[in-house]
Amino acid sequence: MNEEMKQKIIENMTRNLPTLRAKAALSQARLAEMIGVSRQTLVAVENGKRKMAWSTFLSCFLVFHKNPDTNLLLKLYEIYTDDLEDYLIGSKQADNVDNK
Repeated sequence: MNEEMKQKIIENMTRNLPTLRAKAALSQARLAEMIGVSRQTLVAVENGKRKMAWSTFLSCFLVFHKNPDTNLLLKLYEIYTDDLEDYLIGSKQADNVDNK
């Protein structure tokens, strides 16, 4: 996955973060705690004052992907794309090779 694709799905996550949090019944403070950032960082991301880091995106993705109320929205909002799925599968396969 190239940087342009990463930025596009990060932008989609950022734009839809308030809705995803609401559907998952997560406050900013709770989501921030779950993904390992400060609430202030999450607020700055939601308000467009700070760009979301790739690691923060992946953490948010995992939270919302595992939540039955938000899982399907990830595809609808073009966050969980075929490119991201290929990236995640490729990373998993590389981990499996490294662990052998």
